[in-house]
Amino acid sequence: MTDRPDTPRSRRERPAKPALTREGIVAAAVAILRAEGLGKVTMRRLAQELDTGPASLYVYVRNTAELHAAVLDELLGTVGPAPAGGDWRERLERVLTAYTAMLFEHPTLARSALTARPSGPHYLNLIETLLALLDEGGVPPAQAAWGVDLLLQHATATAAEHVEEASEEDWDALRRTLAGLSDRTHPRIAALGGALLAGAPEERLSWAFRALIAGIERTAVPDRPQGDTT
Repeated sequence: MTDRPDTPRSRRERPAKPALTREGIVAAAVAILRAEGLGKVTMRRLAQELDTGPASLYVYVRNTAELHAAVLDELLGTVGPAPAGGDWRERLERVLTAYTAMLFEHPTLARSALTARPSGPHYLNLIETLLALLDEGGVPPAQAAWGVDLLLQHATATAAEHVEEASEEDWDALRRTLAGLSDRTHPRIAALGGALLAGAPEERLSWAFRALIAGIERTAVPDRPQGDTT
C-alpha cells in the first residue's frame, strides 16, 4: 500500500532548498518583473518565490531600491557592446538606442531608473563603452564624463514617459488645439503647429541623441580645481 498524495511529509524528507545567493535573488526578481511587473518585485513577494523569509534576503540586498537597481543592472547585460565599424557617433547612438529599447520593454523600471544608482558590472560596462566612444571622437574627458550622465538621463526619461503614455484621444485634442490657435496671439506656434508634433518616435529619439552628442562635443564644463567634486 502506498501513501496517499496528501500525506504530510517530514521536513527531513523534503529536498534541501538551494542556498541563497545574491545572483539567485536577482535572477528571481528579474523573473517576477517579466511575469508580473516591477510593482510585484518586493522583498515579501521575492521571499515567497524563494521559499524563505524576507529577513533572509536583507543579508544580500539592503532594501527594495537596491533590489531594483540590481534588476536594472542585470537587464543592462542585454544591451551588448558597441557595434564594430562605422562613425563613432552612429555607434554611440546605436548603443543608446539599445539601452532605451530595453527600458521600453519595462517602462516602470525606467521610472525607477531615474533615481536608481546601479553599480553592478553591466552598468559599469555600459559607462565604459560610452566613454570609449566619446574618447574615440576626441571629446575632452571632462565633457565626456558629464555627457554620459546627460545621454543616459535623456534615454531613461524618454522610456519612463511610456509608463502612462497619452492616448490617441489626448493627441487628437492637442492637435486640434494647435490647429485652432490664432497667428495673431501665438504666431510662432501657429506657424510651427505641424512641426511641433511631427516625426515618428524613433526619429525624434535619434535626433535628440545626435543633438545631445553634438552639444557635448562643443560645450566645455566649468573650470574646477583639481580633485574638486563639490
